[in-house]
Amino acid sequence: MLNSYFPLSLFCHLVYFDISGKKLYAKNLNKTSRAISHCSVMSGFLDNCNPRCECIELGDRRNLLVSIVSGCLFFTGWWIVIDAAAIYPDEEQLHKAFHTCGAVGTIAFFMINSVSNGQIRGDAYSTGCMGQTGARIWLFIGFLLGFGALIGASWILFGFYVVNNKDMYRNVTVTTTPIDKPEWAGVAIFLQNALIFFSSLLFKFGRTEDLWG
Repeated sequence: MLNSYFPLSLFCHLVYFDISGKKLYAKNLNKTSRAISHCSVMSGFLDNCNPRCECIELGDRRNLLVSIVSGCLFFTGWWIVIDAAAIYPDEEQLHKAFHTCGAVGTIAFFMINSVSNGQIRGDAYSTGCMGQTGARIWLFIGFLLGFGALIGASWILFGFYVVNNKDMYRNVTVTTTPIDKPEWAGVAIFLQNALIFFSSLLFKFGRTEDLWG
């Protein structure tokens, strides 16, 4: 008698588990669909958000304004170091070899901006000695010179002016009179190279080639 009811009870349990599993699957599917719809709503909300300000739209004046700002930065960098050289003509205060960083940074400025983005991508330059590869190598060397000039200026500032002044006054004796190295000279060297480097980056990536015609 017990054996006759066993297949029926087993069938009832299987039907129950099947119905429970379908309910659980439907419940999880409902949660997943809600989450997907919520994400799609958030995505649509972000797509509709367009943080554009018409008062700062440059349009056709973008290249002009970027060129002016970049030129002002380049001019300010050289003006600062010329001012420092005029104030401190003594080589004990501002050595003439320190101007090498500014010259290297200026060369890097012209190297970085002498090739266009189209030449780097290979869209507008496919002939010549090395073609696209040569343009990329030229740009890479320009960035190396720019970073090297900025790092050298930082080393001059901290190695010859900030740290050296402390060591000079630490080892001073009564009979010796140390020559004070003004920190503004080192700051001027650093500012010159920093402004030239930022000017080269702005002039390179701030302009758009679509307005060149």
